[in-house]
Amino acid sequence: MEQIELQPLLENYHRKVSKVDLRFKRYLYNQINWDARMIGIKGARGVGKTTMLLQHIVENYENIDKTLYASLDDLWFVSHTLMDLIDWAYQHGITRVYLDEVHRYDQWSVCLKNIYDNYPDMSIVYTSSSLLIMDNAKVDLSRRQTIYTLYGMSFREYLDFEGIVKCAPIPLEDLLCNHVNLAIQIIRGIKIIPLFESYLSHGYYPFYQEAGEDFMIRLRETVSVVIDADLPSVERISFETLQKVRKLLMIISEHVPFEPNMSQLWKELSTNNELGLRMLYALEKAMILGLLTSKIKNYKYLHKPDKIFLGNSNLMHALCTRTNKGNERETFFFSQLNVEHELKLPKQGDFLVDNKYLFEVGGHRKTFDQIADIPDSYLAIDDTEIGHGSRIPLWMFGFLY
Repeated sequence: MEQIELQPLLENYHRKVSKVDLRFKRYLYNQINWDARMIGIKGARGVGKTTMLLQHIVENYENIDKTLYASLDDLWFVSHTLMDLIDWAYQHGITRVYLDEVHRYDQWSVCLKNIYDNYPDMSIVYTSSSLLIMDNAKVDLSRRQTIYTLYGMSFREYLDFEGIVKCAPIPLEDLLCNHVNLAIQIIRGIKIIPLFESYLSHGYYPFYQEAGEDFMIRLRETVSVVIDADLPSVERISFETLQKVRKLLMIISEHVPFEPNMSQLWKELSTNNELGLRMLYALEKAMILGLLTSKIKNYKYLHKPDKIFLGNSNLMHALCTRTNKGNERETFFFSQLNVEHELKLPKQGDFLVDNKYLFEVGGHRKTFDQIADIPDSYLAIDDTEIGHGSRIPLWMFGFLY
């Protein structure tokens, strides 16, 4: 293949690199072992995976043409193959490539396996916007790759992104023991509650700055792409089933957090339990929904969730006809703790974290009545700048990652 054929792809690469901003990096950036031979980065659409790849290129290559970036949804791949690109790169001394949106390329997992096996000094970093497709790869890449998951921005990252506060993540145990002193340090010189309210409506996805007033429209469009493009790529799914997924999401959005009566829900959708659960868990893996259960989740044996959330509070503002404050609080807590901790629905309280810590989430008048005398129990309290004892400001749980 002649370089002239590659020109459109290279121009897109150069254009994207020229726009990269290095002032803010997502929490995952420094956790990745960038020296691994094959790295997969998965996560919801719009959380910043592409930016992270381009930042790494800019920081590590004085001459960016010593490596290569390509998005596999580029029109170039209509008339060329991924192996054409890899072969050209290898012949020109490029031994590290960055591949974006790999799920948009048919047989992507087979190609990655062939690259790994047949080009032993070639390294690959790739991303996928669909967790489902990466989990349903046609070949087993587990022995060859290291997988990372990028979640949306935490409240801590939002404040950093806005240039307001720069603070390291706070481990949960440190937060529980020392939240008063930590809060005093963080809020010095700022009004934290209005900033927290802004984050709840638009701070989870970094593209809110670019989208401006169109953020909610863009976010709804992102959800539609997951349903219309990602889900059909995972398995054979009919148009009728896609419409049921949309209806399912609409029903949940009107009642979140949703405590489902499964038989009634499946009746409304004209579906059965097996297909209904597959739709629910598919939307969870795509990070549109969050499922809370009283048992440990097992994706091989799907069981009824006890409570269903939207994936984050921004989705509530985009998809719900009205936003209930209590529901928004619980959704925020779930989205922040779910990144690095195990959550279950307890018999008492709202959340059991890591099988140890019990939490009730509420407003500033919330009491311990529901979890009185239970060891390791705490209140996550909204509308509060600084807590005391086991009453911890809700916003502080946005500093865990």
